Amino acid sequence: MCDRGRKSTAMSNPFAHIVEALDPNKPDHKFYNLSKLGDPRYDRLPFSIRVLLESAVRNCDGFLVKQSDVESILNWKKTQTQSVEVPFRPARVILQDFTGVPAVVDFAAMRDAVKKLGGDPEKINPVCPADLVIDHSIQVDFNRKYVWGVRFVCGGVNKSRFSSPRSDSLQKNQDLEFDRNRERFEFLKWGSKAFQNMRIIPPGSGIVHQVNLEYLARVVFDQDGFYYPDSLVGTDSHTTMIDGLGVLGWGVGGIEAEAVMLGQPISMVLPEVIGYRLQGTPNKLITSTDIVLTVTKHLRQVGVVGKFVEFFGPGVAQLSIADRATIANMCPEYGATAAFFPVDHISVQYLEQTGRDAEKLDYITRYLKAVAMFRDYSNSSQDPDFTQVYELDLSTVVPCCSGPKRPQDRVAVSDMKTDFEACLAAKQGFKGFQVTPERHHVKVPFQYNDKEYSLSHGSVVIAAITSCTNTSNPSVMLGAGLLAKKAVEAGLTMKPYIKTSLSPGSGVVTYYLKESGVMDYLFQLGFEVVGYGCMTCIGNSGPLPEPVVEAITQGDLVAAGILSGNRNFEGRVHPNTRANYLASPPLVIAYAIAGTVRIDFDTEPIGESLNNKGKEVFLRDIWPTRDEIQAVERQFVIPAMFKEVYEKIEKVNERWNALNAPSDKLYTWDPKSTYIKSPPFFDGLTKELQTPKSITNAYVLLNFGDSVTTDHISPAGNIARTSPAARYLTSRGLNPRDFNSYGSRRGNDAVMARGTFANIRLFNKFLNKQAPRTLHLPSDETLDVFDAAERYQQAGLPLMILAGKEYGSGSSRDWAAKGPFLLGIKAVLAESYERIHRSNLVGMGVIPLEYLAGETADSLGLTGHERYTVVIPEPLTPRMIVDIKLDTGKAFQVRMRFDTDVELTYFHNGGILNYMIRKMSEN
Repeated sequence: MCDRGRKSTAMSNPFAHIVEALDPNKPDHKFYNLSKLGDPRYDRLPFSIRVLLESAVRNCDGFLVKQSDVESILNWKKTQTQSVEVPFRPARVILQDFTGVPAVVDFAAMRDAVKKLGGDPEKINPVCPADLVIDHSIQVDFNRKYVWGVRFVCGGVNKSRFSSPRSDSLQKNQDLEFDRNRERFEFLKWGSKAFQNMRIIPPGSGIVHQVNLEYLARVVFDQDGFYYPDSLVGTDSHTTMIDGLGVLGWGVGGIEAEAVMLGQPISMVLPEVIGYRLQGTPNKLITSTDIVLTVTKHLRQVGVVGKFVEFFGPGVAQLSIADRATIANMCPEYGATAAFFPVDHISVQYLEQTGRDAEKLDYITRYLKAVAMFRDYSNSSQDPDFTQVYELDLSTVVPCCSGPKRPQDRVAVSDMKTDFEACLAAKQGFKGFQVTPERHHVKVPFQYNDKEYSLSHGSVVIAAITSCTNTSNPSVMLGAGLLAKKAVEAGLTMKPYIKTSLSPGSGVVTYYLKESGVMDYLFQLGFEVVGYGCMTCIGNSGPLPEPVVEAITQGDLVAAGILSGNRNFEGRVHPNTRANYLASPPLVIAYAIAGTVRIDFDTEPIGESLNNKGKEVFLRDIWPTRDEIQAVERQFVIPAMFKEVYEKIEKVNERWNALNAPSDKLYTWDPKSTYIKSPPFFDGLTKELQTPKSITNAYVLLNFGDSVTTDHISPAGNIARTSPAARYLTSRGLNPRDFNSYGSRRGNDAVMARGTFANIRLFNKFLNKQAPRTLHLPSDETLDVFDAAERYQQAGLPLMILAGKEYGSGSSRDWAAKGPFLLGIKAVLAESYERIHRSNLVGMGVIPLEYLAGETADSLGLTGHERYTVVIPEPLTPRMIVDIKLDTGKAFQVRMRFDTDVELTYFHNGGILNYMIRKMSEN
């Protein structure tokens, strides 16, 4: 079962003696009073570890959760460095539609497989509450009163290159979203009927993590007669945003989340906990975005992969919940598993502000104080023990951005111009574009709407206020609005060819922007509400105007995107923006007005006033202070807004309500569908386990360097017209206008296998250039990656991947493991892995191998042209050393990254889903 109160097991629980009523007047509402354990170690535990302990105590049944597990957690100070494995039962699961659709596809296919093995298919049913928010499907097709490059009739859209001015971008984008994704949405609606404990939040509601923060979060559960801490895992890496509210949560792969939904506890290595002490007061001109980008760079340098980070110190009290959530949101970018801010009085004030009722606030506060999980950040005597402690003085934070290719590459705004110019000249890499010096100042003229403009390196062509990271934060959103107001009043404008957009994370944002009077100014600058969803941050930025694309292509320009997002990996935001910078919403507007990132705001004007021709306006003239912003926030961000928006969130979308979906428990697969297809993962599955075999004479399909992201492995954005996926869709009778995106096609394995390693910015050492292609070693031909893999599979040849550090960083997308599995990849050999992706590989039965300390492909002299035999001995043990033999006669050892006994069990079953099917098929 999931993490539930479960009256029926309380009496058999060895810790039943610490159960008591929280309120004597409500004897049937009980809790496990951890303070009555009488163990002095409890008060020294980090608050995040106390949540793990409470779950273990309450769910202790002597089988899945044992008394020894409770002792291991209590003894955290010693066990944290001993790779001790403990089970964890989160209270709930959260999904978004890009990861939710493949999860429901898997469940439907698992029901078929269980039936074939003679079991009850309805055993495949979530027992853990799951919320699925549809937020990843909407794209920026319409914006700024125009529609770019839409050449087909859909909901009244003009066939011409540019339609006439319009102010209904939001409605048109939502209509187009439904027209494109109707089949996916009908499938999800079937899932909400066929499976219990699954709630769907319809499209147009907001971004999953902001909806979670403002509406779904319980903080403390009151269920089955028990109070217990809210906790969750989610199929999106930025699930950690909820940690800012004091709810312990983190991202997992979709495969692992499916197992949790089916009642399987998470098996985790008890983590180290890094204490991050905040002190000082932020400068009045900086934003929470500046703080999180500073924290991200610092913690990336420190190294916190696989660890919890817990924030403490007097500086925390200077931050609102929205500020804390912004910092917690970017936890994946600094590599930690969780970024926890324990609940304090500001957390309770936020719950009140967002419309939670008084009774809930009362029991939340009383419960957390009773179990010593309520924090007073000004009281240092509450500070627990940490593995290590690092500090940040908030007064030292300066305005900054991050880029041009990675979120951890922070750049002070004062250094942006010189840093970008250095990147132009630098060798191709994370901070380099390798542009020859004579081309640094090239300008390419073009015509747009009958006027002459020019682009150069660093020209801004996309400016997007997007992403839950920032749109959940009233201070930066109102700051953007106030800056827009001052800019318009100062007579500043924006170049019309820049693709601007505003995609709030919930309807509440639109509400307070309108009520405070700043929405009209945002609209005048081109920042019109275009949809409620991830949009540009996930790569759903839509097409650029064709004259802009032609100019970029003609000049081979390093054009820039500026967005208030959390990811800026190559090829993610847009294929034509090679430089992408993360920034606060006010800075997004500032750089859009300037029209370039090659500007020093301290010494150069942001523009000239149209009201007073010739007058130079500087950024400092229009930048709002924190005091100004907070005054507006206090007046206009009120509980009534949240109540009005969220009390109708599940019913307000009329098109969703009108969708018809079958009510059958087994899904009827449509062989004509190009969106939903029964996956081949369980073909030929038997009840009997197969003995794992050594990998013999494997070829290397791809040879990578460092920081290959899940965007490189399984892109979410547009499907290139010359790609294998495009050829497949064309063969099924689709025109390019109907391709949609890879993310929307995740319910169809035939598309996703062909989309694996299809990112145009993929850098493969075999080719020594960026391209979604590789070298087919037996024939020495250069082919699309899918075509090469298909040729290997037809010859019965196993495959491997070689990689450097941080393989699989980025989004927690399970198709970055499913896709390689379908290509025939048996193992990955890397210097290190991002946590979620390694777990996904394990979940699919792909072996994650890791070089021994101090060794790399270069130090071992590996070129990737060798053939590899990976010796799989019996019995296997966690993190064991295994031998690799090459056809050259060379041999070396690597570590097999199955980190727990449970992961080895999954491997022996061929993956976690196979394990669950066999388990559910038992009588």
